[in-house]
Amino acid sequence: MQIGPRYKKARYLGAPVFLKTQTQKYAIRAQAKQKTAKRKRGKSEYGQQLLEKQKARYSYGVSSGQFANYVTKALQATGDNAKNLLNLLEGRLDNVVVRAGFAKSRSAARQMVAHGHIVVDGKKVTIPSYEVSIGEKVGIREGSKKKPLFANLDEELKASKSPAWLSVDAGTHVITVAGEPTVETSDLLFDVRAVLQFYTR
Repeated sequence: MQIGPRYKKARYLGAPVFLKTQTQKYAIRAQAKQKTAKRKRGKSEYGQQLLEKQKARYSYGVSSGQFANYVTKALQATGDNAKNLLNLLEGRLDNVVVRAGFAKSRSAARQMVAHGHIVVDGKKVTIPSYEVSIGEKVGIREGSKKKPLFANLDEELKASKSPAWLSVDAGTHVITVAGEPTVETSDLLFDVRAVLQFYTR
């Protein structure tokens, strides 16, 4: 997915949706810019919903078409629409890789999957949007284990904390999908309800 200048995009969205903008230096610069910026007219309800949609899309690194498909599936499924949407986004293979601590960002995780370094139940999967299922095991392809890409994986796993629905074996570098994908809304950079309202206007 083509993104463009990440600093500029993050400043427009008002949220650190990219890895390079999740630093103290960026936060200080953004805060200073906000103080010196001229006061702008508040966004309309539609404009705010659009902004939240863009934050969500860039947070997970999916195209506009892909994101619209996820929303459609979430609305068609039974239960809480917001939870349905988050489950679909969290259940992506690239998201599993980054949540487990195998990659520092979703863009890095997408590249890791697309380049054939990741296997699911022993089979190579090169589709970042692959939807994981409970019980599936995600690991590193045998031929990729000694690549520089994974040289510091043990240290990175020690420093990271995976969610409860993922079980990570630090010794074998295998991720087991132990439950249904979940995420706390307080951990999100966007308002999922506003996103759904954008698509159901």
